[in-house]
Amino acid sequence: MRVDQFDFDLPEDRIALRPARPRDTARLLVVKPGEGLEDRVVRDLPDLLRPGDALVFNDTKVISAQLEGRRVRDGHIANVGITLHMRVSDNEWKAFARGAKKLQEGDRISFGHEREVCLLGTLEATVIAKGEAGEVTLAFDMTGPVLDEALATVGRTPLPPYIALKRSEDEADREDYQTVYAREEGAVAAPTAGLHFTKELFERLEEKGISRHFVTLHVGAGTFLPVKADDTQDHTMHEERGTVSAEIAQALNAVRAAGGRIVCVGTTSLRLLESAADESGAIHTWDGATDIFITPGYRFRAADLLMTNFHLPRSTLFMLVSAFSGLETMRAAYAHAVDAGYRFYSYGDACLLYPHEGALR
Repeated sequence: MRVDQFDFDLPEDRIALRPARPRDTARLLVVKPGEGLEDRVVRDLPDLLRPGDALVFNDTKVISAQLEGRRVRDGHIANVGITLHMRVSDNEWKAFARGAKKLQEGDRISFGHEREVCLLGTLEATVIAKGEAGEVTLAFDMTGPVLDEALATVGRTPLPPYIALKRSEDEADREDYQTVYAREEGAVAAPTAGLHFTKELFERLEEKGISRHFVTLHVGAGTFLPVKADDTQDHTMHEERGTVSAEIAQALNAVRAAGGRIVCVGTTSLRLLESAADESGAIHTWDGATDIFITPGYRFRAADLLMTNFHLPRSTLFMLVSAFSGLETMRAAYAHAVDAGYRFYSYGDACLLYPHEGALR
């Protein structure tokens, strides 16, 4: 499909720079293809779902993946900005480099300032590979938990570019840009649909008989990369690593067998479940990378409903929601959201999407 079919106009003042407080007071647009739109709020969710339904969350935890460093070569110093996006091993990360043209394989980069270093000294890394579009692979001198501690010390919260260009990251973002159930460290972008949930909302969902289940997909910075191709078939999707345990797979298959619906909270949990499901819709264990790219015409195997935020024009995520609810339905839903003052993107409002006819297997 032509990428320009997924374009739409979005006024800049619709981009949320801070989250709703409390989190579950964010607005929620219910989208039912063929039936219409309904304006609600996130804390209405227990009334919108049925006993026996299952919510699936991504429990990845955002790390301090934004780094500022100095490359020294032959006495010459160059400043570089690094955004980690996928862990390769205990000490190796793939990253996007601002100023990548200044870097060569074998270069050494020092991160942190003299007063802002981990207990063992300045964090240093070697460029061991260069890829396309500013991607590099770094091998850090530290490894495992020690490296994680160092990154937390010298790194900053990796706010999405559409927020970072408008304001600086601050202390509030360390909590705001993290779900209340975040557990598995490794993401460099938050699974933002989950930012709307609170402990109080969890309690009300449990009282209604709606179960919750957790999978892990470490969201990479590639989620923000623009689609530069003119046709969707020419776009290469970024990889992200994820895990679906045997226990979770069994529980979700049991939900379906009992007549319940699987409600994915966020496109990340949906993409992971779709990767782990077979042609019959049965969900299996998964441990590895996925680069699944979902566009209109795809038939969903695992997801019955999707709760997600409002996405960028021409993005792979807007393509995904258009595949789920229908392109024309989503264009109309987004136009309504703009007119009605909904807040967009990571800190913005959410929508609860129902599938269009023919979207499910």
